[in-house]
Amino acid sequence: MNDRPSNDPALTDAPRPTVWLVGAGPGDPELLTLKALRAIRRASVLLVDDLVAAAVLRYARRTARIVHVGKRGGCRSTPQAFIEQLMLREALAGERVVRLKGGDPGLFGRGGEEAEFLRAHGVQVEVVNGITAGLAAATSLGVALTHRDHAQGVIFVTGHARAGDAALQWRTLAAAAAQGLTLVVYMGVSEAPRLQRELLLALPAGTPVAIVQHASRADQQSAVTTLAQMVATIESKALGSPAIIIVGDVLKGLGEVALTASRSARAA
Repeated sequence: MNDRPSNDPALTDAPRPTVWLVGAGPGDPELLTLKALRAIRRASVLLVDDLVAAAVLRYARRTARIVHVGKRGGCRSTPQAFIEQLMLREALAGERVVRLKGGDPGLFGRGGEEAEFLRAHGVQVEVVNGITAGLAAATSLGVALTHRDHAQGVIFVTGHARAGDAALQWRTLAAAAAQGLTLVVYMGVSEAPRLQRELLLALPAGTPVAIVQHASRADQQSAVTTLAQMVATIESKALGSPAIIIVGDVLKGLGEVALTASRSARAA
């Protein structure tokens, strides 16, 4: 692919300091958008999250400076304030800064708060969307999150509330799911026992649940179970973060045959 200069204003040289918040997608580098690819190739500095697949970085310029600024729940993380100051410093120094995030910058990727910080300091922000892991997880199982026979909508929610925030009202979310909405839970594995307990207050024990670890990557692991068996399945299959939990009737009919087929498709 030719890396010719783009007429897209989000990718050409900006008249003032600019940071590009770029979604790297769920892991499979073939799911990068063309705009994301061009932004990565033009960057002089890339600030890269932990969940960005190493294969994505092959598209960076050889002269680009790559800084890993990992953030992952339950692990030692780069302080958010440090990341924001680093973006600001590099942009003001005239670098073409790309903040590379797993999934989409605006969906549980702290893109909103980073954009607010940069704009408050006079730095222009350009957002390049990426495919989010929740969508990729469903696709890998061969289901649609809003199949019209089973769901009239979808709720994307984090299972990992920020310290000091009010606890998520899972019973309320379960009531919404009972009315025909699919729940897609990010960062929920560590909270699975509480999530299961509270969802069971409004959903049948047999409600289908899927857990997808490393969605779209070669090392993806998946399991389909019921809400009543969700925690036991996570433990028996040794599933961990990063993982997506999908709850809802769109999963009806899935089983080991479907999961085997999805693994075979990825291997191909």
